[in-house]
Amino acid sequence: MVAMEREEAWKLLCEFTQSDSLRRHALAVETCVVAYSRKFDENETKWAVTALLHDFDYEIHPEAPDHPMKGEPILTERGVDAEIRRAILSHANYSGVPRESLLEKTLFACDELAGFLTACAYVRPSRSIQDLDVKSVRKKLKDKAFARSVNREDIVSGAAALNLDLDEHITFCIESMKRCATELGLAGTQPAASAAT
Repeated sequence: MVAMEREEAWKLLCEFTQSDSLRRHALAVETCVVAYSRKFDENETKWAVTALLHDFDYEIHPEAPDHPMKGEPILTERGVDAEIRRAILSHANYSGVPRESLLEKTLFACDELAGFLTACAYVRPSRSIQDLDVKSVRKKLKDKAFARSVNREDIVSGAAALNLDLDEHITFCIESMKRCATELGLAGTQPAASAAT
């Protein structure tokens, strides 16, 4: 089986996902997961493909347990390799697929957090991730009314499964997302500071 390239994964995601916000979520998760692939010296393309496709079937299977279980045969049909398919299944707590590999643990650790960081950036006066910090994120994590669909326990346990301090994990993902802020729709309403400073 020939490994899927990142561009093919993006096309597959777009084929099944019309929502801009879901596409941006996939990109945000990819940004964080790929940054970890570099940190852990892992296969960047494989990790990017996994992150991009983790919710590819969400619009056609929005209910648990259909997502991601019913999406998995589609990925098989499209030639997505078993390691990637298993990681995607493992990101759902109800799938029965335990998270064992570093890729599986990293996808899970980045999924909910990337969504939460996006929500945090959107409510800032700047509407930008550039001025988001750990203290603000921690405050929002305690506010159960904010982004209530985000599972806080998944964020905490995801970092723990990677043996990462939660603040360190949050900082790492913020910094990763800052580098792709425009693509993620998180550049905000104010012009970015000059790179020359």
